Amino acid sequence: MKNPSKRILAFIFAGFIGVTVRAQNLDVIGVTVLRMATTNLNGAGIRVAQPEANNGDNGSTNSWEVNPNNVAQPVVLFAYTSGLGASTSYPNSVGDWSSHADAVGNNFYGLPNGVATNVAHVDNYEGNYFFDSIISATPPPNINDPVVNQSFIFGSVPSQVTIAQQQQIDSDYDNYAAKYNTLFISGAGNSGPASGSVCPPATCYNGIGVGAYGTSASSVGPTEDNGRAKPDITAGGSPADLTSFSTPYVSGAAAVLMQAGLRGDGGDDTNSAADIRTVKALLLNGAVKPADWTNNPPSPLDPRYGAGVLNVFNSYKQLAGGQHGCIVSTTVSTGGAHPPTGAAGTVGVLSGWDFNTNTSGKLPLQFDAVNHYYFNVTNSVSNSTFTATLTLVWNRQQGQTSINDLNLFLYNCANSNLVACSTSLVDNVEYIFVPKLPQGRYDLQVWKAGGLDIVSASETYALAWEYFSELLKAAKSGPNISISWPVYPDGFILQAVTNLAPPAAWYTNNPAPVVTNNQNVVQLSATNANQFFRLWRP
Repeated sequence: MKNPSKRILAFIFAGFIGVTVRAQNLDVIGVTVLRMATTNLNGAGIRVAQPEANNGDNGSTNSWEVNPNNVAQPVVLFAYTSGLGASTSYPNSVGDWSSHADAVGNNFYGLPNGVATNVAHVDNYEGNYFFDSIISATPPPNINDPVVNQSFIFGSVPSQVTIAQQQQIDSDYDNYAAKYNTLFISGAGNSGPASGSVCPPATCYNGIGVGAYGTSASSVGPTEDNGRAKPDITAGGSPADLTSFSTPYVSGAAAVLMQAGLRGDGGDDTNSAADIRTVKALLLNGAVKPADWTNNPPSPLDPRYGAGVLNVFNSYKQLAGGQHGCIVSTTVSTGGAHPPTGAAGTVGVLSGWDFNTNTSGKLPLQFDAVNHYYFNVTNSVSNSTFTATLTLVWNRQQGQTSINDLNLFLYNCANSNLVACSTSLVDNVEYIFVPKLPQGRYDLQVWKAGGLDIVSASETYALAWEYFSELLKAAKSGPNISISWPVYPDGFILQAVTNLAPPAAWYTNNPAPVVTNNQNVVQLSATNANQFFRLWRP
């Protein structure tokens, strides 16, 4: 949370230069290229919610409402609810205008530079009412909003909330998410760069905690209770590089992916495509890694960036790769080895997803279960390598304090060597990133522990994968040189240098690429001087 003066300053910042900044952020997070490559992916048909903290914004004692005029949306799109009642008009007697709410709404669904500009409905709630009367109510009512943006935190720093309070907040949100298939997307807070500074509700298992890229103020994981990896992802945080404003970018992206899944862009199983586990897996798997991204196994994610910087175009392309089931399921004795099986089948795409279950043994038999996904990772260039990004997501089940233990393993089928694995005991996300994977046949395994202490025999999960080899091509085009590379995956910048002798001074002031036939194309004047090019992800 921010004090009133900072929140007003954030709104003024957005009002004067926010349009340009938001447009630039849409480029970075993949929205611009998504709109070029697809039709009408704008959140249509998806209901969303925006609870807002009442912090005395704009000098009011009840300030939490979005002003429809300030986000260029009609009043009929909104419903307003607080402890004073409900209203579908604006202004109204249940709350007052909040500049913070406007800035969040502009990044979420506002025109022209929100991510999901055509959502079906926005439920705007006062934050305390939302938590007390909906999330923690017994029983909790179904608000029927599958995407909920929460640009607020409980306490301004984690120490203001005890571990027991954090765990209760997490439990309330996780139970609601599991019961109603609701994806809570929450700002991690602005208490960085110290570790353990992520605040609830961004700490809940079944939601997505969001950091702000490019600022040391963004909160850093792991969680204080048991060391889970949070935040899950980052995005641009303007105005003022705060997580309040990075969070709605991710919420908008979630609404867009749900719309795409429900309209069949990911295949006929639209319910699975729009499930919160699938959407979360796709968002994390499409994220772009900053140059200093790293994790410290067994933690699956970077404590600053999570999976990386949001790129909804990459996530959409993986959704559009379609749902593909495992090739074979096997069981092994609890704790036993599980090398590749030698199965002949192959997953037919190198970019896609699955929504599946895995069942291990408890009583009378105790065994681990493994779903095997086999991939032939090859292309026409014999010496090229691939980048592999693999994400597994499952829920903490309703009413449970712990989670089933699932892991990800990637094996080389030629020699049964383990290439990489993600084996956290506390996270319900597993994540593998291999930047230089040799060509070959690989077994990607979703492993589930058996034994006496498992939560349940069966667990439903979502899996997203991407194997790519970025091919940069140069060709003569009249008096010019044409440099091209595929639009997907997104997030690359063309760099050039005239001499490779170290230290090579790569520069990025090349013309902006033009998208033609799913290729980024840059036209450069031909010269007699040496010039070398590479693709770089900042």
